[in-house]
Amino acid sequence: MVINDGYVVLLCFMRHSERSLLFNTAFALSLSILKIAEENGGRAYSSGLFFASKKKSVFGERLAEIESLRTEIDPDGIMNPETLEGKGLLNTAVSMGSSFEPLGRIAGNMSGIGKVSFKDEKEIPAEIAELAYSCSQCGYCVSECDQYYGRGWESQSPRGKWFFIKEYLAGREKLDQRQTNTFLGCTTCQMCDSRCELDMPIEHAWMTMRGKLVEEKKKMTFPPFEIMAASLLKERNIWANYRKDRDKWIPEDIRAKIKDKAEYAYFAGCTASFVENDVAIGAVRMLDDAGVEFTSLLDKEACCGIPMLVAGRWDVFEKIMRMNVSNMKKKGVKTVITSCPACWLMWHTVYPQWAKKLGIEYELETKHYSEVLVDRLDVLKPKFKQPLDKVVAWHDSCHLGRAGGEIYEPPRELLKAIPGIKFRELEYNRERAHCCGSVVSLIAEPPVAYKLGDIRLQEALDVKADIIAALCPCCIFQFRVAAQENNLNIQAQDLGALVGRSLGYNIPDSTSYTLESWVPFEKMISLMQPENMTDLMVELMPQMMAAMPAPLQAMMKMVKYVPGMDAMMKPMMPVMMPRLMPLVMPKVMPDMLKAVERKVPMPDYMREQLPELMPKAMENLMPNMLPELIPLLTPRMIEYIKTH
Repeated sequence: MVINDGYVVLLCFMRHSERSLLFNTAFALSLSILKIAEENGGRAYSSGLFFASKKKSVFGERLAEIESLRTEIDPDGIMNPETLEGKGLLNTAVSMGSSFEPLGRIAGNMSGIGKVSFKDEKEIPAEIAELAYSCSQCGYCVSECDQYYGRGWESQSPRGKWFFIKEYLAGREKLDQRQTNTFLGCTTCQMCDSRCELDMPIEHAWMTMRGKLVEEKKKMTFPPFEIMAASLLKERNIWANYRKDRDKWIPEDIRAKIKDKAEYAYFAGCTASFVENDVAIGAVRMLDDAGVEFTSLLDKEACCGIPMLVAGRWDVFEKIMRMNVSNMKKKGVKTVITSCPACWLMWHTVYPQWAKKLGIEYELETKHYSEVLVDRLDVLKPKFKQPLDKVVAWHDSCHLGRAGGEIYEPPRELLKAIPGIKFRELEYNRERAHCCGSVVSLIAEPPVAYKLGDIRLQEALDVKADIIAALCPCCIFQFRVAAQENNLNIQAQDLGALVGRSLGYNIPDSTSYTLESWVPFEKMISLMQPENMTDLMVELMPQMMAAMPAPLQAMMKMVKYVPGMDAMMKPMMPVMMPRLMPLVMPKVMPDMLKAVERKVPMPDYMREQLPELMPKAMENLMPNMLPELIPLLTPRMIEYIKTH
């Protein structure tokens, strides 16, 4: 990295554990590296606590100005204390270490770098603990983490999470539901992996923690994922739609050409099948025009499973993965073609890993349609009919790029083939591309997702784009919602739909239906927040009281008439409620469903299935949700008893 004074910065990281007694001897190697730099006209990167004695070579002529400014602004040395002065003993130790550098080098090389062993401890797998203690806390992962710049808290960043793990293992922090949510909140964009100077598999570590915390330790995932899980197990999709309608998007002329068995199979995914039909229609139109024969799972297709993977519901993911792989084999498929990058990631990377773990034979190849079609552009180009006289900026989706197969050029070539197009690159592109902010953020905390989407859309507006194009249904969905929430005048369009329309096909724009489909999910996500769930339960208080066992009802009435009973009841609630809710909830559920329908506008197919989906979701959620609800619900329940 070249900085503005002409120096080239070389960052040297030595992976070790601060838990090891030999950790401090490894530090001696930094003095060896510094000595080599100084012998070749270099210097320390900065002063800091350890190299305060090097401040003259670090800051040069600026030192006097820096010291004067510090005296004026921070006379008590509150900000970055002792970074210019150092500590007496530490300065002496570093000076002596430099004098005896050859001996320090020998000790450093014998310190066991990369050889420290760890074991599973307090719910933290050994490999995760090793990474936490290996993290150099350099901070290169922080500023580029969308969870950090979306929320503004460093605890959301990889560096913050590694620090938390060390504090937890040291007994100074608790691994509660709030911290569990921090691990679950990662969008899996893998920007941190690309930024980490130690090449640590950060996103993989958070994925491991998802399974450990939710699947094994039965922590709560984000509540909407439980509705999705129930829908997946019942209807094989995350949109609470009917599986019989999954393939209704297929144009009839294409349906007639779909083979019963073929080497290629097109896998549409949930969002393209049920919400953004233009994604799937564009994909099959291009494949057909390019002369690619393919089969499809049709209404037997299931979700790829990635929502359950990131939610920590690995039991559901395994069932879905087994189903999809089995159905593809029955079709004689050799190569699965996807339009959705998340689906591509599952078929290309995750399914083979799980197949190996589960002992399932897996020989399927996976390609994105852009990879298939870029080799057939000579067939497609003569068929283009409609020019697209628009400025189009291209968004690289994480799961197909940085976090997947680094597939950057095929989509660009396909987009640029559209006649009349004015192509623009975003400032952050290819491996440096910012995440759209969807995946988990939109489910966990929509306002954060809107902010992240706005950041990416602003890049498109900066290059005067009329359209931001992508090939991921989830990215398109996120951009369409974020544009509406932030009042931005820009279209979000799918690559396949743009190409398909230019080929002369009438492919309806799904933007309006996308925004319409988001409404019930947004309302349901809001309803499942602790404060709003408390309001819902207060609304259902008459039914809850009536559903309680008679002796408990009598005790509750005493609160109204016996002085001090309300104070006695407060500490009892955390014990009573977990035992009471499994008895009360089934009786209250019919009224709860009616209340939910009043608060959440939903399409008929969702309303019809809610009586089956909601009870299953609440059964899984309540044990972990109650600790958050009880402090909010108890005073309002006591107030209700006193006044009724």
